[in-house]
Amino acid sequence: MTTRITMSDLGVTTLGPCRIDSPLKPLIEGRKTNVHYVEEDDRVLFPDTASLVAAAGVRAEALPGFEPAGPRREIFFDPPKMRVGVVTCGGLCPGINNVIRGLVMELTFHYGVQRIYGFKNGYQGFIPRYGHDVVDLTPKLVSDINEDGGTILGTSRGGQDPGEIVDCLERMNISALFVIGGDGTLRGAMQIAAAAQDRGARIAVVGIPKTIDNDIPYIDQSFGFQTAFGEAAKSIRSAHVEAKASPNGVGLVKLMGRHSGFIACYASLAEPDANYVLIPEVPFVLDGPRGLLEHLLQRVRTSGHAVIVAAEGAGQDLMAGLQAGVDASGNRRLNDIGQLLRSRIAEHFSAAGVELNLKYIDPSYAIRSVEANPYDSVYCLRLAQNAVHAALAGRTAMVVGRWHGRFVHIPMALAVSHRNQVEPSGDLWLSVLEATGQPRSFV
Repeated sequence: MTTRITMSDLGVTTLGPCRIDSPLKPLIEGRKTNVHYVEEDDRVLFPDTASLVAAAGVRAEALPGFEPAGPRREIFFDPPKMRVGVVTCGGLCPGINNVIRGLVMELTFHYGVQRIYGFKNGYQGFIPRYGHDVVDLTPKLVSDINEDGGTILGTSRGGQDPGEIVDCLERMNISALFVIGGDGTLRGAMQIAAAAQDRGARIAVVGIPKTIDNDIPYIDQSFGFQTAFGEAAKSIRSAHVEAKASPNGVGLVKLMGRHSGFIACYASLAEPDANYVLIPEVPFVLDGPRGLLEHLLQRVRTSGHAVIVAAEGAGQDLMAGLQAGVDASGNRRLNDIGQLLRSRIAEHFSAAGVELNLKYIDPSYAIRSVEANPYDSVYCLRLAQNAVHAALAGRTAMVVGRWHGRFVHIPMALAVSHRNQVEPSGDLWLSVLEATGQPRSFV
């Protein structure tokens, strides 16, 4: 992917020239690019190694780079005349309320925006037939919502007509819409931005990417991810305690990660009690002399216990004949790898005549519903601030994120172009193999 990225891929859509002095202009006058700040006319380079720069085959000034995030000296919208919308969609994730709070506080106190509306229950909130109320988001209302998990606006899955959503935005004279959501949500946001553009409506649509699985590309890390793997690590610790407490104990932990095994990997490194980590990106087999089941049996015979961590999307090929259907957003439902492992491990130990004490832990919903930890709280606030700066400067169909430590603007089309996944030949998976001691593959 890296060698195919060009300047045109990284270009961000704007609604027009910025001609209004920003209220933040006095704060940024005279600042120049340095190791801690990127000036608004500079770029954050996409390639970050000598070999990637060489592979691009262009002069330094022509290297692809992201537009830096942050406040601009001039902005597109006149803040006191603006009305703004906020919506949250998809599954829960630690930090959503922090982002909502950050948006409201930045819009109100630093730009002087007076009317901020929260749309209830995802994109349904724009459609009259669903009957959801609109919430007036004020500093008083959001002042302490960062102390709670979830989202005060509610959420939902499933696609709604982008034309109807733009109808609502135009009826309410909304100039900017902030969308907090993952892959499917951002695809919907792209359609909303396109529908607004087709009508000639100057509405900025800016996304704050939300995915507990950390699977949105071209950002260092998604908000809530650090909280999630920290909570997941506690379950691994519990599984280890349980496994050691009984003869031939096996702790089995199933964690979130439909297509990407980042939570399983990071949680297993944070609490290095796991002996096996199974992720969607690395196929494995259960049977045979070099399969997982036999390796596990020998491990328990030798050490007396073992801990297995499995991402929910791992091993789906082992259940290829089972039909799980799709959810409201059209995503394929997953078959339960945890239950498969649970039953197959029991069968294998029984056939070998070996006692087994297996404890199965699935903390998925407990993890995604907790409040953000301090790191994610800071990250959410900074993402919200940069999203506001982008929208007020007339950027649209883009998301804010951090690339190699720098906050940047990323076109939505690029952010949904593929999934960020654990690279089996990368350094993260190598660290997992080193920490667990598991074989490079089960074949």
